[in-house]
Amino acid sequence: MQELEEIIEKLEKKIHELILDYTAKKSIRDKLEEEKASKIIQFEELNKEVELLEKVRILLQKTSEYAREQAKQQIEMLVTRCLQFIFGENIEFKIELSEVRGRPEAEFYVVSSYGDTSIITKPQDARGGGIVDVISLALRIAVIQCSNTYVNGPIILDEPAKHVSNEYISNVAQFLKQISKIFKRQIIMVTHNQFLSEIADLAYKVELKDGKSIVTLCNSNNMQ
Repeated sequence: MQELEEIIEKLEKKIHELILDYTAKKSIRDKLEEEKASKIIQFEELNKEVELLEKVRILLQKTSEYAREQAKQQIEMLVTRCLQFIFGENIEFKIELSEVRGRPEAEFYVVSSYGDTSIITKPQDARGGGIVDVISLALRIAVIQCSNTYVNGPIILDEPAKHVSNEYISNVAQFLKQISKIFKRQIIMVTHNQFLSEIADLAYKVELKDGKSIVTLCNSNNMQ
């Protein structure tokens, strides 16, 4: 009889231990279930945020592409007008935009028309250095006009057309005059070219004599 009581006592003790173990593990399981439910909610919220961020990224990308396209068209138009003003109507400036390794890149081209034939070349391969000078000049002006960071102030140029032939240099001079008038910007220019200096409203000659810079007023057109 005593043996039976000992067995029952051991069984009751074991049952009690199992109940405690079950209760502890159930508590852990319940806590894990709560954490799981919380993580699922967080995961769903994060998914929603990711979807929103992706939509914003796409929107910004499209906006950026639109802004790039608008800037491209403005620059193409201004540079083309500059080229046509100086060299004639049968020339255009084109920009090709592409993405390389996630970064936008631009290639510049000159399109020359000869009757029904169009020839596309890089600026440095089109009609010699004069084209490069004029494109460089027009691009500087286009960037200044398309940028919000330089709203006011003069355009400062250093030998803007040193490779342009005498046949076209007077056109460059007239173009600069028109740019100053249209955009209402003063142009300050360093040049050795007589055509460019003669159209200025105010021109100074700087000479080096005996190690000193001597400044002389050359002309004061339209000055009272």
